[in-house]
Amino acid sequence: QCLLAGTFLEVEEADGAQLRPQARNLLCSLELVRTVLREQSLSQPSSYPEPVRAVLVQFDRLFAEFELSYVSSLVAVKSPEEIYRQQEIIVLFCETVERALHLGYLTQEMIDGYEPLLMFTIPRLAIISGLLIYPEGPLSLEQSPEQMSRVFSPFYNLLKKIRDLLRVLSEEELCLLERSLCTAE
Repeated sequence: QCLLAGTFLEVEEADGAQLRPQARNLLCSLELVRTVLREQSLSQPSSYPEPVRAVLVQFDRLFAEFELSYVSSLVAVKSPEEIYRQQEIIVLFCETVERALHLGYLTQEMIDGYEPLLMFTIPRLAIISGLLIYPEGPLSLEQSPEQMSRVFSPFYNLLKKIRDLLRVLSEEELCLLERSLCTAE
């Protein structure tokens, strides 16, 4: 009702104007639901025929659409694709930790003790892993920036430069670099 009256609650005016038609449809549907339910409760309170179910389904659909639009105007809503991309990043970080433990860059005690240094070490190592060891993963530069997770897409060109620099390192130099990234320096 506030949106229909032109009052915008915690949304930008343009978003409010865009939400107004949905709010109008939602309120009309709600009024219809109230009318049909009132008639039903007075005539047959124990059963709900098809017309009642139909208006309830319509109201549910309109309410869900309005709710998504309203929430989307307040916060960024992630698409299923973006959620999947972020899950791929989680897997990359897990594989990076496993590899770092195997190579002795990290210890289980560091992880169990929530060593603060890990907040820097794991992402650093994950970038190297994502660019060199798992190049088809979430940091794949064979895809466009739009296909990457929003976490890394702004750094697409920088990641390309880093990958190109990493590719010229010998195995020993790469090992040395990874060990240095695990220190507090």
